Order: sequence, then structure tokens, then C-alpha cells
Amino acid sequence: MSMLPYLRAAVRPALRRSIPVLPGYDTTRDPSASSAVVDCAVYRDGRRALGSACLTPREAMARVREDGGFAWIGLHEPTEAEFAGIAATFGLHPLAVEDAVHAHQRPKLERYDDTLFTVFKTIHYVEHAELTATSEVVETGEVMCFTGPDFVITVRHGGQGSLRSLRHRLQDDPELLAKGPSAVLHSIADHVVDGYIAVAAAVQDDIDEVESAVFAAPAKGGARGGDAGRIYQLKREVLEFKRAVSPLLRPMELLSERPMRLVDPDIQKYFRDVADHLARVHEQVIGFDELLNSILQANLAQATVAQNEDMRKITSWAAIIAVPTMICGVYGMNFEHMPELHWRYGYPVVMAAIAASCFTIHRALRRHGWL
Repeated sequence: MSMLPYLRAAVRPALRRSIPVLPGYDTTRDPSASSAVVDCAVYRDGRRALGSACLTPREAMARVREDGGFAWIGLHEPTEAEFAGIAATFGLHPLAVEDAVHAHQRPKLERYDDTLFTVFKTIHYVEHAELTATSEVVETGEVMCFTGPDFVITVRHGGQGSLRSLRHRLQDDPELLAKGPSAVLHSIADHVVDGYIAVAAAVQDDIDEVESAVFAAPAKGGARGGDAGRIYQLKREVLEFKRAVSPLLRPMELLSERPMRLVDPDIQKYFRDVADHLARVHEQVIGFDELLNSILQANLAQATVAQNEDMRKITSWAAIIAVPTMICGVYGMNFEHMPELHWRYGYPVVMAAIAASCFTIHRALRRHGWL
């Protein structure tokens, strides 16, 4: 875990180069311009205003204040310096700005004056040919959303969870987009929760695979309990999933139930649907955690039973071998006066007695299920 900041520092320039900046976008024209901006547009009556593709955030806000509508600025992993000009332009609260710049925030909803600050955890399922004890199952990212009366600012962290397709989908639905910034907030929440549903289905397949492997009959000579590493790794990934889902329940309840001036009443109805989907995913994740606990306990119980069976077999054979060991030990003491020491049939009689004793003990142990 201690290497993650260094890895992010190394990978971040490459990610930044892979995200196209708007054509003609000049990052030196004013303090609000930033290389972290991946899209900046003005929307009026549900449609993207013509000529807004090359605007800086300050110019976009000035056009909104002059002609109406709202601005939607999208950023990817901005630094404090890159975000400072935008924060000053839109009057964002310093605490919210600090949270937006530094990732690893819990999902939450906070209100600062006339701005709602919402944090979402995005979840991406990592494809793998085979689940191992070191497999990464889910990858997390973050989307922070500043929602004001006439602007939306989205800040994304992580290589997954791009909002480009979401923006295009909203632009194809001008009736919804005409509801203003709260429509964008709802679409982001719905997009994130839909991602949870897809990941939950994929994780369910992994759990089914592990469950089948644990309760399947072991191959001949195979050992029980070898799946503990895979189960524990999957449980850790489910816990990461749970950390993204559980804290978001309360914000979705507030957005769907409590009237807010910044949320259109018609859009609030849509938040109820998102809250219902989120509650369903939360129940699934809780069920995953409990099921993995049961599978892990069953796996450990199987390993314990296998060890007990091995110990019973070892003990049984030790009891059988003890008989000839005892007899041989007696006759190996080399005393001069021992019974049947010089008898012609003494050796075969002793061997027959050893064989009979071992056979009797073996049969008795086998009858009681020890062998």
C-alpha cells in the first residue's frame, strides 16, 4: 500500500496525456484555465450551446451569467494549483476543494452555501482468467460533483469511470438536460449505481465458482482447505466494494426524500429509483460478505476434518505396528532362559501370532471407521 502514491505519481502523466484536451483550449488565458479540464461546455434549454467548445471555465461562467443556462466542467485528477483558479471562479468552499483534489474520500453529500458537494466511489470489475489468492477483483475510483444553481463541476480520480459517454447520452436527451445541474447530478449517481449492479453480477459468478470448488469432491490425493487464500482475497475485494456502497445510502436517501433548492422536484423522483437500486446492491454486497464467511468456515472445517482423518489413520497404523514391535522387543532382550527359545517351531508360531494380532486390530479399527 505504501507504494501506491509513487505509482500514481508515475502513471498520472501518462494518463493525463491520454485524455484529450478540448481543441483550441488555451490553458494560459486566465487562472481558471487548466490542463486538467477534459471538457467544458455551456448548456441552454437542454442543448450544448454553439461555440462553447473552446471556452475556459471563467468564460463559460460569464456566458451563463449573461445568457442563462448552466456550465458543465469536467476535470481529471487536478492538482491544487490547477484547481485553484476554477475554485475561485465558482466560489467553491476550501474544504470541498481540498476533498476534491485529494482522493480516497468516503461517499458523502455536503452542502456549502449554494453548492452541493457529492462524492461517489466508482467500481470497475477486473477481468481475470482464473481467481487466485492474489487476484484483483474490483478497482475503485472516485467522482466528485459540485452542483450549483448554474454550474456542475465533476472531478474524476482513477483510470476508470469516464463520464464522456454519460455526457453524450445526456446531450441526446435535451428534455432531461433542460432540468439543469440536478439532472447531471442524478445521471452521475445513476451511472455509478448501474456500475455497481454490473460488478455485483460479476462478483456473484466468482463467489459461485469458489463455492463450487469448496464443496466439490476433492481429486484423488488432493488436499482439502486449499481454497482459503482465494476465499480470503475475494472477501477483501468484497469489503472494498462494501466501502463504496454502504456510505452512499444516506446521501441517496437525502437526495430522494428531502426537498432541496438545488434539486429540481421532478429530478428528485428519479433519485428515488437510484436509491432503490443502491439499496438492492447493498443487500447483495452484505449477502456476499456473509456467504463468504460461511464458505471460509466450511473450508476450514473441511481442512480440520481431513487432518483428523489423517491423524486417525496414523494412530491406527501405529497401534497395529506396536504389536510386532512389542513382541520383537521382548525376544530381542537376549536372556538365556526365555520360553520356547530353542523350540523348532517357535519362530513360525511367533510370526503367526504377530500376523493374527495385526489382522484382528486392523479389522476392529476398520469396523469403527478409523481405516
